[in-house]
Amino acid sequence: MKIIHQVHPDDFASYNTKQVREKFLLENLVQADKIECVYTHYDRMIVGAANPVNQSLTLGTYDQLKTDHFLSRREIGIVNIAGTGSVSVDGEKFDMEKQDCLYIGKGKENIVFSSAGKNNPAKFIFFSCPAHQEYPTRLMKPTEALPAELGSLDNNNHRVINKYIHLDGIKSCQLVMGVTNFKKGSIWNTMPPHLHDRRMESYFYFDLPEGQRVIHFMGQPQETRHIFLNNEQAILSPAWSIHSGCATASYSFIWAMAGENMAFTDMDPAPLQTLQ
Repeated sequence: MKIIHQVHPDDFASYNTKQVREKFLLENLVQADKIECVYTHYDRMIVGAANPVNQSLTLGTYDQLKTDHFLSRREIGIVNIAGTGSVSVDGEKFDMEKQDCLYIGKGKENIVFSSAGKNNPAKFIFFSCPAHQEYPTRLMKPTEALPAELGSLDNNNHRVINKYIHLDGIKSCQLVMGVTNFKKGSIWNTMPPHLHDRRMESYFYFDLPEGQRVIHFMGQPQETRHIFLNNEQAILSPAWSIHSGCATASYSFIWAMAGENMAFTDMDPAPLQTLQ
């Protein structure tokens, strides 16, 4: 499991493109018949993917965790971004269609990912962070998620944010998670941008057509950088960084946060006129 350490904003200001990509971009997560994980020192969040095509995949533990099971001291949120599949949690099966979300609490031992068929395999994207108590396993459909419609077509940022794991949704210790989908003609996410000094965030971009790119913006509001992403890649956003982006075509993204609190609206605005 790859490990990514934290970066100080003063150091980030001098980074070149290669350094930005090495420290924040998560590539090659989705690989057929494999589970890939990255351990970050941003609130100890793990970002990973399971893509069972020809066989089921079991989520085992890692040396870095020093635990008998992956969820011995952790919780996990999972979103399926393709096909149809299922996740078995200690023998209990949860069928998942596209954009369904499954939360699994601390203490569960046997997690198995499967696809309904190899011609259209499921792709499970997951985010995990430390947990201090157990919460029930729960599956939520997009129609059950609490939606927030933001932006406008005039500003090219008309989008619907489906909140799955949050204070008024699926209960968790510190994980907050959801999916953002765009209305036709809109391409800007989280614009105007913001920060939240009390927690980190990670984005996983998906449903971007082949050959198109996402341009993600990060850094302190007065010292920004950009990075180009392909489909099915993730980016880390430290607490001191804005997180915003646009793309050359339509797309969706999963957002996941961990840190000091779980209030979705706990944000520090970064007005457009202040960005440099």
